[in-house]
Amino acid sequence: MSEVATFAGGCFWCTEAVFKDVIGVEKVESGYIGGHVANPTYKQVCGGDTGHAEAIRLTYDPAQVSYHDLLDIFFATHDPTQLNRQGNDVGTQYRSAIFPHDAEQEGAARAAIDRNGESWPAKIVTTIEPLADWYTAEDYHQDYWEGEGQRNPYCLAVIPPKLQKLRKSFAARSRAVTA
Repeated sequence: MSEVATFAGGCFWCTEAVFKDVIGVEKVESGYIGGHVANPTYKQVCGGDTGHAEAIRLTYDPAQVSYHDLLDIFFATHDPTQLNRQGNDVGTQYRSAIFPHDAEQEGAARAAIDRNGESWPAKIVTTIEPLADWYTAEDYHQDYWEGEGQRNPYCLAVIPPKLQKLRKSFAARSRAVTA
């Protein structure tokens, strides 16, 4: 039976591209979570006034990939030590956050912060936030790397290093490596 995880690690185009390459991940959807405006638009979220984070909601098969592994991939493929930013993307909408779907995921998220904290030179600032209303991003944001992202200079600069990190550090989990 499939399970769901929700992560915010900066630009959702980037986190979506990483997790779409993970064996056992069945679906990745970009969207907005953690804010106070109903049905926000991309423009509103990018403005930083809605309180939402750009995030991904992924459906996965726990028989193929564990939540524990997903968390480790999450921490390895973005910088969880940057408060409200990822690289040039600045604002609370680009925060590093985990939105657990139950108490078990919350415990695993806390353990992952402790476990992964040892591999970073600065303190992890990833927040664990209550699961809130999910708003699916506009259609043109879905599967972005496979389409427009391959022509977007920002994506071309940011996504390939994240995919390389995944494929090097988690080779057994990558569709591209095991194919």
